[in-house]
Amino acid sequence: MTAWFLSLILFICLIATNYLWRQKYHLLSSLDKKKDESKRPSRLVKDLGMADMFANMPDGILVTNSKRKIDFANPAFCKMFELNEDPSGKTIMEAIRIHQAHELVQRLEKESSVTNEEFILPNFNQSFLQVNGVAMRESNGKHQGTILVFHDLTRIKTLENHRQEFVANVSHELRTPLSIITGYVETLLDSETDKESNNHRFLKKIENHSNRLTYLIEDILTLSRLESGGITLKEDHVSIFNLTESIFESLKEMAEKKGVCLENKVEKEAYMLADQQRLFQAINNLIENGIKYGGKCVCVSTEINAGKLEICVEDDGPGIPSESSERIFERFYRIDKARSREVGGTGLGLSIVKHITQLHQGTARVESSLGNGSRFYLSFPIE
Repeated sequence: MTAWFLSLILFICLIATNYLWRQKYHLLSSLDKKKDESKRPSRLVKDLGMADMFANMPDGILVTNSKRKIDFANPAFCKMFELNEDPSGKTIMEAIRIHQAHELVQRLEKESSVTNEEFILPNFNQSFLQVNGVAMRESNGKHQGTILVFHDLTRIKTLENHRQEFVANVSHELRTPLSIITGYVETLLDSETDKESNNHRFLKKIENHSNRLTYLIEDILTLSRLESGGITLKEDHVSIFNLTESIFESLKEMAEKKGVCLENKVEKEAYMLADQQRLFQAINNLIENGIKYGGKCVCVSTEINAGKLEICVEDDGPGIPSESSERIFERFYRIDKARSREVGGTGLGLSIVKHITQLHQGTARVESSLGNGSRFYLSFPIE
């Protein structure tokens, strides 16, 4: 009886042990399955058929879900940010600690897309990235997540910096011999009493072209500093009306020679926080172009609307062809090359205008058509 009872107890213990081991096995299997699934692309990525397509792309691809957690990151993204493991399931701040990318994800919850955002990676190699993002939404508008595409601009930025340094160095080297040539020409002109002689005419030609070359070098150096970010803005509250008046005063003689009327229709209350010297340079370039290439009148006006100050420089000249309007702010772009050389233009004035405007977080554009004059607009955000 005792042996039978002990056998029964042993049998029950074996059944209980087997049950417990089976439960533990299922639990471990379930955890392993979840772990494997976390390493695979999410269902959203699978449904969109993106995993295989993104895997071999050279640009970094990051997909986040509605909870701002990473659903998918392709190998290029992991290499770009030096990640040793799959960041799926983490937030952007947990995975890469780049607050600009985190802010983009937040913006895309309200906006449909974000384009051409640039930032520098906080590493010793000075890596530059350009990011484009798009929001994924359901048919009812509910936010599902975001897709971010990271493009490495480091090589392009490096080449651009080398080009700017080369141009700046060459321009600096040209300054010294050019100033010597100009000095000698001025001395010879002073000693030449007969203004009708060939010597005087030839020297005058040399002086005009050396001055034109001087203006060109100065514009190249200015543009190089603007593009490289080497100019620090000295911001102050600037009256656009008073600034326009001072520009008109400096260009009064040129306008009178050309028979051009200058009109200041700027609102007296138009003020903005800006670098007065740089803003003077930008508006001066536009007015000077209006005098050189326009008709009989150049007018400056302003409009304040929706937190923006818009400065308009308008002329009643021959206008700009539509195909040229898109390229007018490019360096050395000229509509009429022969006429530009005749009036002494360098081809860099409008490019300088664009860069000064961008330094003030503004935008520059032109509205024109043949025979209807030109209107250049500089738009700046104001408080």
